[in-house]
Amino acid sequence: MIGEPFIQAVPVLQLIENAGFEAYFVGGSVRDHILGREISDVDIATSALPEELKQIFPKTNDVGIEHGTILVHHKGGHYEITTFRTEQDYSDFRRPDKVSFIRSLKEDLQRRDFTMNAIAMTEEGEMVDLFAGKEAIRLKEITTVGDAADRFQEDALRMMRGIRFVSTLGFSLEIKTKQAIETYGHLLEHI
Repeated sequence: MIGEPFIQAVPVLQLIENAGFEAYFVGGSVRDHILGREISDVDIATSALPEELKQIFPKTNDVGIEHGTILVHHKGGHYEITTFRTEQDYSDFRRPDKVSFIRSLKEDLQRRDFTMNAIAMTEEGEMVDLFAGKEAIRLKEITTVGDAADRFQEDALRMMRGIRFVSTLGFSLEIKTKQAIETYGHLLEHI
């Protein structure tokens, strides 16, 4: 069963899907739903491009359109919707130099920081968990998606996020994730 913030956003997912695109709840709201934590807002990822979303929703704001994110206003609610994307080259150790919009949920989830944040959820509450995020949550373990060294060299802020999750969720760092933070912690000077 999905909670109220998701229920309110279901019509947004349905409008996107009715237009022929995929749409899912993603990120921290899905993680917090699994943990039984309070959810204040939901994020949505979709195969629709920002221009296609603007065809579906008459009221939008370009809050991060260069990264595929727009704010959709729908029936009194405000929803950040981001197009599935891949990211390449992080010359400043924080933001990708190049973002490419894609139509693949798997590739979008693959670019995320931690497995617990790489879970998508359908409007019916079905989980798409391609990287064992639910298992990491069950183990109370913070594990990167893919190679930890790669994730932290791309975006050094991910290390700080990992440590924040240790303190806010009471989780521990998976051993390779911990070792990569120890190895690449110096990159935080770029943040």
